[in-house]
This record gives sequence, C-alpha cells and structure tokens, in this order.
Amino acid sequence: KPSVYHAVVVIFLEFFAWGLLTTPMLTVLHQTFPQHTFLMNGLIHGVKGLLSFLSAPLIGALSDVWGRKSFLLLTVFFTCAPIPLMKISPWWYFAVISMSGVFAVTFSVIFAYVADITQEHERITAYGLVSATFAASLVTSPAIGAYLSETYGDTLVVILATAIALLDICFILVAVPESLPEKMRPASWGAPISWEQADPFASLRKVGQDSTVLLICITVFLSYLPEAGQYSSFFLYLRQVIRFTSETVAAFIAVVGILSILAQTVVLGILMRSIGNKNTILLGLGFQILQLAWYGFGSQPWMMWAAGAVAAMSSITFPAISAIVSRNADPDQQGVVQGMITGIRGLCNGLGPALYGFVFYLFHVENLSVLQNMYPPTNLSASVPLQSAIIPGPPFLFGACSVLLSLLVALFIPEHNALNLRPGSYKKHNNGAQSHLHSSQGGTCEGKEPLLEDSSCTFYTR
Repeated sequence: KPSVYHAVVVIFLEFFAWGLLTTPMLTVLHQTFPQHTFLMNGLIHGVKGLLSFLSAPLIGALSDVWGRKSFLLLTVFFTCAPIPLMKISPWWYFAVISMSGVFAVTFSVIFAYVADITQEHERITAYGLVSATFAASLVTSPAIGAYLSETYGDTLVVILATAIALLDICFILVAVPESLPEKMRPASWGAPISWEQADPFASLRKVGQDSTVLLICITVFLSYLPEAGQYSSFFLYLRQVIRFTSETVAAFIAVVGILSILAQTVVLGILMRSIGNKNTILLGLGFQILQLAWYGFGSQPWMMWAAGAVAAMSSITFPAISAIVSRNADPDQQGVVQGMITGIRGLCNGLGPALYGFVFYLFHVENLSVLQNMYPPTNLSASVPLQSAIIPGPPFLFGACSVLLSLLVALFIPEHNALNLRPGSYKKHNNGAQSHLHSSQGGTCEGKEPLLEDSSCTFYTR
C-alpha cells in the first residue's frame, strides 16, 4: 500500500547522494574550467534550471495519465545519471548535469504522489514530513562527504554517492507501489495531453489580471532572481575567493541550514502573530538586502558567517508571501496564484545562475581567484588581492539592488485584499486525476505545496 514514507525514502536517498558530492564537485568544476569557473558554473546551472522550468508541467501532466511510479523512476534515474561521470569524464559530467534539467523535477512528482494518498486535512503534515526529510539530507550529507573526501579521497565519495543513487532506483522499482489507481486516470497509456496542461508559461500569462497579484509576482521575481544565482555559485565563491576549506563549507551549510529551519518555524510564527504578514515580508526582504550586501563587500571569513546568520533570517520571506496569497485568494483560486509564484521561481532558477555567472566573469572574479592562490592567507585573514578589491563579490551587490527594488514594490502590497482571478483564465478539472495535475506542475497544488516547499527547502538555496 502506498504511503508517505515511500516518498520520504526516495527524496532522502536522492538528495543525500547529491549532498555528498558538494566538496568533490567544487574541486572538479575548478579543475575543468580553471579560467572561467564562475561563468561556466552559471551557464550549467542556468541551462538546467530553464529546462526544468520548461519540462515540469509536461511531466506532471503525463504522470496524471501514466501514473507516478514510472515518472519517479524516470526523474530519479536521469537526475542521478551524472554522478558516476564525475570521475569518468568531467566534461560529460557537466554536460549531462545541464541536460538532466529536463527530468530534474522529482519534487513535483513526489508531491503529486503524496496528494494521491492523503486526505486534504492530512496533506500539510505529509508535505512537511517530506520537506523536513529533504532538509535533513542536505544538512548532514555535505559534512559527511567533506570528511570522506579529506580522509579517503574524492573517488570513494563518488562511488558511495553512485551506490546510494542506485539504491534509490532499486527501492522505487521493488518497493514503491503506484499511488494513482487505474480508475483515477483519464485513460491508460494514451490519453491526450493538451498544450495548455504542458505549457510552462500558462500561469505566467495571468499575472496582470489582478493588481495585487502583479505586485506579489514582481516582488517574487526581483527577490528570488538573486537568490537562485546565489544558490548556484555561493559555495564555489566561498572555496575559490574567500578560501574556505571543504570542511568549513560543509559546516557553513549545516549551521545556516539549522538556523534557517529555526527561523522558518519558531521565528516566522512569532513575527506573523506580532507584526503581521506584510511586515514580515518586508522584514525578510530587509534581511536579504543586508545579507547580499555583506556577501558583496565582505572579505573576511567571519563576515561570511555573520552574513549567513542574516541569510537564515531572510528565509522567512517566501513562506510569508505564500501565506498572504493563501489568506487572500479564494479557495478555488489557490492553485492559480500559487502556480504563478512557482512559475516565476522556476524561471528565476534558470535566469539567476546565468546572470551571476556573467557578472562574475564581467568583473574578472576568476582572475581574483587565481591571484588568491599566490598569496596564502594567514590565520583567518583573507589574502592581499581580496582585501584590495573594492567589491569582492559584485553579483551579490547587484542582487542587493534587485531586492531593494523588490522591497519598494512590496510596500504597495495591501495587507488584506481579495485576489480576483476568475475562471475562464484557468480550467478546473473535474476528475480526480486531473486535480492532482496541479500538484505535479511545479507546485500549483491545492495542498499548499509551494508554501511548504518555500519554508522547508529555501535554507539550502541560501
């Protein structure tokens, strides 16, 4: 019988395997592209993000027809396929990572799987369990990978990650039952898929239909664009420019992750009750501006740690945005508006990394990284070239300016206002299988997937 625990195991194994590779991947990236490390990193993650944005609705629609298990197997297999290539051929490794974005939508299928087997009143708890498992895997695995890499070498880490990925695939094949009964599907293996269901831009076209929705979407775009870029490049920046060791990067991920979880649970609840939803959004954006500016101007390791603590506090923004949408949208429009927000975030996952990579390249940060190796730092001090740079991290400063614009836009979001996006612009499907489509299309689900995905998973993107 399908259960939430099947979804939990699949998610944990996949992201634990990738978390182990945090340290080896940074090393291989720099060795493969020594002159254009940041630019190539941005392009690789940018292509992957754009492909995921384009493919998520189609995979979600197909899983409504063909069942979840086959697409769980497909997404996990192709998402983990690049892992063994890290030691076989780094060039192929990064090429396959970029192309794997077409299938890198495991979360969408997992949330649809959970929606199939839970009642609506159980869904919030179930999504929380899945998201918490994701968080736990990424808090622990980078530290384990860094230790094994330092003690036994990168090859062992790659072999272990490959074995865990294979275990995940075998678990899906052998132990995971299908969650979508045959009778719930429109037709087995052959039902037509409409272009509207598979169109990744469908939800974005509705953004201008309500002024409040437009303000919220602009706020999300301007604030999440730099965050997506930061996610793709920040650990590389810590290694190559700030000169963090592998162990320190792993510790940074763990500490900031734990602080973010505390911020999004304890602190977020207190703020929502004391200062209100809108002010919580503004406060989170304020923390994000401070964090990005600190990353941009900071040249000492202690500055990165301090900014990381601020980054944990800034992770309250997106849960608060999802909450204000949930409170103001009618029940039959929750999926529409949340889908717009999720679509914009998906678009940013492609544009943000490419933008950061280009800005790093434009300001010759690669050259600064090379000079760093000529001046070994003493104690905790950064080396001479980094201290002489006026802006050590230009993309983060650009990001701070973007979030400042986002803050100015957010000032005009009303605290209480009914969002008006009437049907005609959005089709409601009557059969059970089609209702799950919104769960699988990158986050437009009635079970509040975007809210939980934002609140529990944002910590790692910081």
